[in-house]
This record gives sequence, structure tokens and C-alpha cells, in this order.
Amino acid sequence: MPRRKPQRKNTRRTAPPDDSEGSLFGSAMMRQESGPAGYADESFIVRTIPGARATKSYRCPGCDHDIRPGVAHLVTWPAEYGGAEDRRHWHTGCWSGRSTRGLTRRWS
Repeated sequence: MPRRKPQRKNTRRTAPPDDSEGSLFGSAMMRQESGPAGYADESFIVRTIPGARATKSYRCPGCDHDIRPGVAHLVTWPAEYGGAEDRRHWHTGCWSGRSTRGLTRRWS
């Protein structure tokens, strides 16, 4: 069995660079992107949800399929007027293809 090299005791961990595109929100990174087709002129806040933190089931507005618990996905909301009721949970692939298709589900 191979042995590991012993680590030096005086090693320092470097802080993450300050020039990142997103901002830290709790323990998740947020960034600002253009919206889906029909809303491309609006700016949306996008937050990544890792699979370990995804505990509920949601409906993706891009494909109208379920996002099951344990599946990593994105949460988006309008940057200017968005509140808790304006948040939408998207599959990562559906959000990436948002410019080629519009919303499949409408809310009143």
C-alpha cells in the first residue's frame, strides 16, 4: 500500500479570489443573468442548489417536468422586483437553453 507524504505544518490556505462574478448568499453563490425567451431584456438572479440541499419536489417552467428531491438545480427570480413568490426552480439544462424556447408553464 503506498504511503502518503506528510503535509507541512506551516502551510496556509489561500482565500478565494475577490474577482468572482457572483456574490455569496448564505452558503450559495448567486449571479445575475439575462432571463428566458420573452424576458431576455430583464435581469434575473440565479442561485445554484446542490443535490444534497434539494429536499422538495418542484416543477421546472422550462420543460414542465418534476425536479425531484436530491437533484441539483437552479433557483431564479427577477432582479428588480423579485420576491419569494417570484422564485422559480429550473433544471440546469433547461435554464441553459432558455434563450431558444419560452416558458412552458404560466402562472397567474
